[in-house]
Amino acid sequence: MSVPAFIDITEEDQASELRSYLKSKGAEISEENSEGGLHVDLAHIIEVCDICLKEDDKDVESVMNSIVSLLLILETEKQEALTESLCEKLLKSREGERPSLRLQLGCVKPKPCFRVKYVNMASRLRNLFHGMEENAPARYIVYCSLIKVAASCNAIQYIPTDLDQVRKWISDWNLTVDKKHHVLRLLYEALVDCKKSDAAAKIMVELLGSYTEDNASQARVDAHRCIVRALNDQNTFLFDHLLALKPVRFLEGEHIHDLLTIFVSGKLAAYVKFYQNNKDFIDSLGLSHEQNTAKMRLLTLMGMAVENKEISFDTLQQELQIPEEEVEAFVIDAVRTKMVYCKIDQTQRKVIVSHTTHRTFGKQQWQQLYDSLNSWKQNLNQVRNSLLSLSTA
Repeated sequence: MSVPAFIDITEEDQASELRSYLKSKGAEISEENSEGGLHVDLAHIIEVCDICLKEDDKDVESVMNSIVSLLLILETEKQEALTESLCEKLLKSREGERPSLRLQLGCVKPKPCFRVKYVNMASRLRNLFHGMEENAPARYIVYCSLIKVAASCNAIQYIPTDLDQVRKWISDWNLTVDKKHHVLRLLYEALVDCKKSDAAAKIMVELLGSYTEDNASQARVDAHRCIVRALNDQNTFLFDHLLALKPVRFLEGEHIHDLLTIFVSGKLAAYVKFYQNNKDFIDSLGLSHEQNTAKMRLLTLMGMAVENKEISFDTLQQELQIPEEEVEAFVIDAVRTKMVYCKIDQTQRKVIVSHTTHRTFGKQQWQQLYDSLNSWKQNLNQVRNSLLSLSTA
């Protein structure tokens, strides 16, 4: 690939210019190039390059561009250690000092909301991440550093986090299991910090799904955290997919697994009993009993709606443990979640269900779906035959 040229001199002279500039800023570095070659020069330069990050240096972008351009022409096996060193320097720079620069070195165009002063340059910065080969192992280091920077700037929306893309990179970089878990865990935490709960949940499921029977016990903390996050998310109502994850299955017999099972298929009464027996445990998780109760009321209604198309007010009062005057308001709020569709018959004092989301989707639900699709197919065939008969009459 082509490497951007910032000044029309050789790489050795460029390294020498960087040495001289950094020394003029007070860095402890020789102005003479090393006999060890360009990668040794770069190691020395990167070691002291943070001196220009400590002040409002108008030339800092140009300095970093020059370092990146030299780094990109090194052999792949020599890039990794130097890339890690450069990323560490950028991450250690004071928080908020130069978020635009640090993001540019990754794969992001900075946004005005960062409230930093941008430097106009004749030549655009060739960012480090996209400058490397697609399968360069060093891209993993840059991406991890980029996630940390984006999270600290609340700018996760400006970096690639699409799960399919991340999966492809993990494959391209040929990551070890530990590195794969590290990047997924890092991405999950960043998404959570930036209030991207839906995306974070997908990443966590991907992380937990990557464990096997042999190493599932190592994911105890992640599995525990995943369950708590899901239960605490006010927009999450379906949990049965979590039970299938090996690290979650490893928690069977513990309070956290029992609690999850209640939210998957239990009723409000089961949760209330669990809470009465394990109040301290619920509090230790940081979960709100009131929020849990509200969610379990909705989940209980969803379960009732699957089995009954008409539910009396009296039954709702008993199962949901609410007074009569709150039944209608509760049903209206339930419909707003779009997890259940129904209407209220005030005269008959009942709720008529038109559709509801299944809390669990197993073999029985697949069979019901098959029967429904097969019925629709037969009905369409009858309509088609009727139309054909009319057209030939």
